[in-house]
Amino acid sequence: MEISSNSSSSAGTSQSASIEVMKKSMDVQKKQMEQILESAQQQSQQVTAQKTGIGGNINLTA
Repeated sequence: MEISSNSSSSAGTSQSASIEVMKKSMDVQKKQMEQILESAQQQSQQVTAQKTGIGGNINLTA
């Protein structure tokens, strides 16, 4: 029974493709986490501005 080199080559290609998919997935997760952290930071700043009365919602017409 002969073992062709194609079987090991296709296994390597499949493994390489799997690694690329995992890298893409990790990049997407990283971007999502960055967006979540930015959103949390903005919300924190808004809450602080509301508590201190200093922020974007200052009404100077009174």
